[in-house]
Parts: sequence; C-alpha cells; structure tokens
Amino acid sequence: MKRAEPGQQASTSYHTPGRPIAQQQQRDNKDKECAFLSELAALSRLSHKNLVRLFGYCSEGAERILVYEFVANGSLYDHLFHGNQPGPIESWAIRLRIALDAARGIEYLHTYAVPPIVHRDIKSSNILLDSDWTAKVADFGLSRKNPDGSCTSGADVEAGAQPKGQCTARRGRLQRLTTKSDVYSFGVVLLELLTGLKAVHWDEEARAPRNVVDCVEEEEVHCPLDRRIPPPTPAEIEAVGQLGYIAATCVRLKSCDRPTMTDVVAGLERALLTCLELECLSRSTTGNLSST
Repeated sequence: MKRAEPGQQASTSYHTPGRPIAQQQQRDNKDKECAFLSELAALSRLSHKNLVRLFGYCSEGAERILVYEFVANGSLYDHLFHGNQPGPIESWAIRLRIALDAARGIEYLHTYAVPPIVHRDIKSSNILLDSDWTAKVADFGLSRKNPDGSCTSGADVEAGAQPKGQCTARRGRLQRLTTKSDVYSFGVVLLELLTGLKAVHWDEEARAPRNVVDCVEEEEVHCPLDRRIPPPTPAEIEAVGQLGYIAATCVRLKSCDRPTMTDVVAGLERALLTCLELECLSRSTTGNLSST
C-alpha cells in the first residue's frame, strides 16, 4: 500500500468574479476528486505481467491509500545493494531476464497503454521481483502530466530531459520528461546490473561521488563487471557485451539518439537468447566430450 500523491497543484490563489470563494473552493475540490478517480480507473485497467497491478484505493478524509498487488521478493535495488548472501540474481542469465522483464513493462506503458504513460522515475528500487523472480515495474503513479497541464504523450520524444537523480541544466530549462527520459533512466538500471555500482556511488580513487554513467565512453562500458558474479563464461561474453551496448545507447546525451523501449526490448531478447543458446550448446558439447 502507498499514500496517493496526485499531481501537485499550483499554489497561486485566484477568485472568479461573481462566485463566492467557498463555493469556488468546493467546486475545485470536486474537480480534483473527479480527476483523481478518472485517472485511478485508467491505471487500474493496465494489465501486463511486468507491471505491478493496482487494485484500488482506501479513502479516509483527505487521505488516499493506493492498494497494489503483493510482490514477494522486494526490489531489485535491495538485491543489488543490500543483499548479504548470494541469491538468484547472481548470474548473468538471470540479470538479463530481469532486464528484459522490466523493459517489457516500460514498453507497455509507452506503446500500448491508452493514453501512453511516461513513468518518470525508473530506478532499481521501482523494479520489484515476485516469487518466481519475474521483474515488475512499480510506481508508475498518478498525474503524469507536463507542467503546462497537458498529458505527457508517448509521441513527445524530443525533450531530452534527464530523469530524477540526473539533474542537468537542460532539464532545468525544459522542465519536461518524456519516453526518452525513461529510456535514459532504464540505461542507468542496466549499468547497475552490469557493474554492481549504484547510480551515484563513492569512487575510492577520486575520493568523490561518481555517476555510473561516467563509465560509458564511446558507446562502451569502461568499468569492471560486478565482482559478485563469476566472470562470464565464453557462452555469456557475447550476451553481456550486447547488454553493455544497449545500456550505452540508452544513456546517450541527446534524446533523439536514444533507442525506443521497443528497440531495447528487441535487443535484450537477442542478448538473452544468445546467452541461453550458447549455454545450452556449451553444455551439450561438454556432455559429448565427457562421454567419449
């Protein structure tokens, strides 16, 4: 469960001539409530295996508590950065599958939801893992609107503003987040999966905070892979290389140069297929050699 946080309203007071202030406030509150219920109904109709399902809400006075499905194994963030024991995500095949699951959920929001939804806060703590270790995107929330009040559309891909946590002057100027902002944020998650480093982490050599995106140079990830996972086998090297390339393209500076989430899904499908096919081939070859 989570407290509902509908879109922030402007704090400026105004008064329509000829209408009593109390009556105007009552009407404004009623309009906000109708908008909240309408948007809640739209979100509750979203249905995809890689999205956390919103069941409804509880209401008491001005409080609104959103009710979501229970996701047993917590967040990807917790498993990457707070796990003390080796777990199911300590293999490249599982990490690729988690990345693909999350990408499919975001692709659904951008491409198949009506109207399209920009998540605006993609991060590893908003990717949850169920009892079967299937990844589900959470917290795609309420009132995903542009500051001018218009709904953020999946067609608005040219803003180039970077996501929360990646504050830039450009975002400050535009004050607008789009599907390509989600792609950037997802690229950061992929870099976390590859390196085992937080989006912003402490660099011991530089003795200063460092952004994981700084690992990307000329479309390549120049950073050690997560040391908690055994080095990629020959069957995994190609797939992990593909994962690194996808992450690098997602965090390109210009939004128009980033792929769509549909492109990302297709790339991750190829990477996972490569990993599984080569792994099966490797096992088969090893079995044949041991039997001779």
